[in-house]
Amino acid sequence: MMLNLIDKIGDWNPQLFRELKGRLKFFNVAIAVATSLLLQLVVFLYQLREFPDDRYSLDGTYCRSTQVYEQLQNHVLQQLDQSRIADFNDLRSNNFCPQNQIDWQLWWQNHWEYIFLTLSVIFVFTLLVAGTYLLINDLAKEETRGTLNFIRLSPQSETSILTGKLLGVPSLIYLILLVAVPLHLWAGLSAEIAFSYILSYYAILGASCIFFYSAALLLGLFSRSFSGFQPWLGSGLVLLFLFMTMVLASSNTTLNNSNAWFRLFSPWDVTNYLFPNLFHLSDGSPLTNWQFFYLPLGTSIVSVVGFHLLNFGLCSYGILQALKRCFRNPQASIISKEQSYLLVAFCQLMMWGFSVQIGLNNQRWDERVEGNLVLLAVYNLVLILSLIVVLSPQRQDVQDWARYRHQGVSSRKNLWQDLVSAEKSPALVAIAINLTIVTIPWLVWVSLTSVFDTNDGQTWLSNDIERFKVLLAIALSISLMMIYATVAQLILLLKTAKRFFWAIGTLGAAMFLPPMILQFLDISSSKYPTVWLFSTFPWAAIEYSGATTIFIAFLAELSVLALLNFQLTRRVRLVGESATKALLAGR
Repeated sequence: MMLNLIDKIGDWNPQLFRELKGRLKFFNVAIAVATSLLLQLVVFLYQLREFPDDRYSLDGTYCRSTQVYEQLQNHVLQQLDQSRIADFNDLRSNNFCPQNQIDWQLWWQNHWEYIFLTLSVIFVFTLLVAGTYLLINDLAKEETRGTLNFIRLSPQSETSILTGKLLGVPSLIYLILLVAVPLHLWAGLSAEIAFSYILSYYAILGASCIFFYSAALLLGLFSRSFSGFQPWLGSGLVLLFLFMTMVLASSNTTLNNSNAWFRLFSPWDVTNYLFPNLFHLSDGSPLTNWQFFYLPLGTSIVSVVGFHLLNFGLCSYGILQALKRCFRNPQASIISKEQSYLLVAFCQLMMWGFSVQIGLNNQRWDERVEGNLVLLAVYNLVLILSLIVVLSPQRQDVQDWARYRHQGVSSRKNLWQDLVSAEKSPALVAIAINLTIVTIPWLVWVSLTSVFDTNDGQTWLSNDIERFKVLLAIALSISLMMIYATVAQLILLLKTAKRFFWAIGTLGAAMFLPPMILQFLDISSSKYPTVWLFSTFPWAAIEYSGATTIFIAFLAELSVLALLNFQLTRRVRLVGESATKALLAGR
């Protein structure tokens, strides 16, 4: 029967058939089922360790006589002198709750709830950590055996192949948990947990699996240089992420900043929202006060679960599009330039959405954003730098693009269209567009915010001059990012080996060395603001600098950017020349 089912699956998805046929063998299935049953038995017996026997204390949670006993105890203690209180306490320790006074219904309800919550936690770690390891390890083995290129040449679509991998490689993990689902459901219903809440948990868990498994496949395709270490790297990162977010969820930290979006990728917060006894938080789940652009998402389970599923769905779809781009051609960039614009806009929507909330004491939205400026700046810096690394083409790609245009084949397109959307063209225009998308919310905030209280108690942004200084600071940051993008593209056009790592190293040194040196030399932004204006973090010196000084620094960075782009244009023109023309010109 199993073989007939697998054969029918093979007609629908040959890749899934290949994965299941190699894994669902009798011995593997028997081991998986036995492991699942043994795990369930251990969880069930472990929860029985506090079974109320005939020596159950009168002070126990489930003893109905506890309240009556405490009243009697207080009455007796009032009538005893100090010398006999110790004797009474010794007598009290030898008293046990009668069996007919134990609330067995409450005990079994809590017992089933403990089992349900324990299995819920085990499901998360097993599926996400073990499944991630298996997927990356499978890709590494396929790459080693050379069968991955054979799969790429198959007539199946990328969606069919990737779906087969996602469903087939962790199939034994699915089997282990599928055998445990009946006990999990029975425990949840016996604990009087709503069936809709249990289904919502399963939906969140399934969406988490799709997201993390898709990311694991993407990491497996781009981590071949790590050899056999990449499965441990991927699963270790997932394990670390789950532990960190579990600590955050159990500490009742608020979700009123940009970090809330990243916690959406962890199932702990929504699981704690569905089952409040998971972490026993005194104030309940932080999701109850959860907002997105003032929308009270935390007031309804439908909005909480729906928003989580929407976030997982959109992000998983984006990763799958990147997988489809790179699966047939591993040398292609992860995302195209048009896709990068959508990615940056989506990131801004999510990060600013969780920053614009009603804070404590009914803070206005602009006051709430002021507390998140550092997070927003850091996240956007990481995002733009990542796009510089991903979108900047290598020397051969730029050479093909420049020579293609030089021959006039693409005469129907203008240069700007190529710079905005062409795969192999330099990425400076695309980076500039992404920086513009990042800047728009900042401009809205600067134009609408009122007064900014600084650390020393002074007010800022109280007049047009200070707003103009902030706008100049934004322009400084944009010009600095464009300088970094131009330097990275120039390095990638060199003929040296490992130019990709040289580009990353140069950007890292240009970003972090100047601030570290300034800090080491005790050159503070308050005493020497002009020096800090030319560093990676010019915002530290804005309130201590005049508008004229900031404007001069901006003109200086524009001059450097113009010189670098002139050199880049010249280098691209030389790279695109034909070999014969270069030889005749003596190059």
